[in-house]
Amino acid sequence: MKPPLRIAIAGLGTVGLGTVQLLQRNAELLAARAGRRLVIAAAAAREERRQRGVDLSGIRWFADAAAMARDPEIDAVVEVIGGSEGIAHDVVAGAIAAGKHVVSANKALLAHHGAALSRAAEAAGVALHFEAAVAGGIPILKALREGLAANNVTRIYGILNGTCNYILTEMRESGRDFAAVLSDAQRLGYAEADPSFDIDGVDAAHKLALLAAVAFGNAVDFAGVHVEGIRHVSALDIEFAAELGYRIKLLGLARLTPHGLEQRVHACMVPRSTPIAHVDGVFNAVVVEGDFVGRVMLEGRGAGAQPTASAVVADLIDIARGRWSQGFTVPAAALEARPAAPMARHIGAYYVRLMVVDRPGVIADVAAALRDEQVSMEQMIQRGRAPGEAVPVVLTTHETEEAAMRRAIERIDRLDSVLEPVRVIRVEAL
Repeated sequence: MKPPLRIAIAGLGTVGLGTVQLLQRNAELLAARAGRRLVIAAAAAREERRQRGVDLSGIRWFADAAAMARDPEIDAVVEVIGGSEGIAHDVVAGAIAAGKHVVSANKALLAHHGAALSRAAEAAGVALHFEAAVAGGIPILKALREGLAANNVTRIYGILNGTCNYILTEMRESGRDFAAVLSDAQRLGYAEADPSFDIDGVDAAHKLALLAAVAFGNAVDFAGVHVEGIRHVSALDIEFAAELGYRIKLLGLARLTPHGLEQRVHACMVPRSTPIAHVDGVFNAVVVEGDFVGRVMLEGRGAGAQPTASAVVADLIDIARGRWSQGFTVPAAALEARPAAPMARHIGAYYVRLMVVDRPGVIADVAAALRDEQVSMEQMIQRGRAPGEAVPVVLTTHETEEAAMRRAIERIDRLDSVLEPVRVIRVEAL
């Protein structure tokens, strides 16, 4: 058997400890599958003496994670610190410069610096793998690099944030509004004390930028992702979605268009008949559409200690076998710098909800705003009558250009009969 692969773990939070547990618990299985032992040789975290519930005896401790990454007794560094800058970047860049393989679960770091780090890794002749950075335990990057490598990917989309999926699922099942369900999610540990990165779509956007780069051979372009969250989704919207035959999901979607690479993260109305509509709770799912394979969907736990550790260790096994490849499928120099497709050029259908004063002429004014922008209405729901009172009106449109839809909404917002900002959710034909 080959000499052991000596691993250093930078960060002993949830994912770091899960990785330690997996490497220790399945040591014999991993050695058989990797052809050599995977040995934790060193670790670094903020506090050495903290009780963590795992056996760290015999493991060298480093107060300085960046110094550990450069240690000559280390073969591979696992970076699970998090953050796009600072010590996480120093660890990964330093490890690569010192000729160490790197496995990272850090989607923010890779979304901002992935192309530069990939170029450095290729120049150094080492691996930079990051399966755990996207969709937790779902092996979507390996599927794109290997099992689906013969295909031109035409579209990729998915539920990439378990916190948002949990909130939207609970809203649908309980009938409660966003704020109440978010509070429960925080209490249960599904949402952070500051949930902004999740509920505002930033976490999903980091992951989508990486998925799109691997799927389309594009330079990672986080700045080119159109990002919206779910704060504006109400229980009323979820109720109307069900009536119309849809469910609301926060999706990340990417595809090549004549205008460039379209990358967008936002709430979507998805037909209830589609498989992804039934992915509930904290689960993630990713759908890949290829020119020869057709549609492939992978579903699983998108976060947590064990699923994410599973992805980290899978990358370590590939490195131990000597079967690693470019993290972005093609050499970094071959990644294309396509322009970001302007969101204003997006073509799609829309769900629109208004709160209006129930009086004659309101619907005619709304219809005129849509007509003047050549937006075709598909259906409308107006429940009951309450003359002079506020009532909800919901309509859906046929496919139209986003710019035209925005102009129509701006005009509708200015009507004195419209009592609050118009709520718009894009409808996706998946």
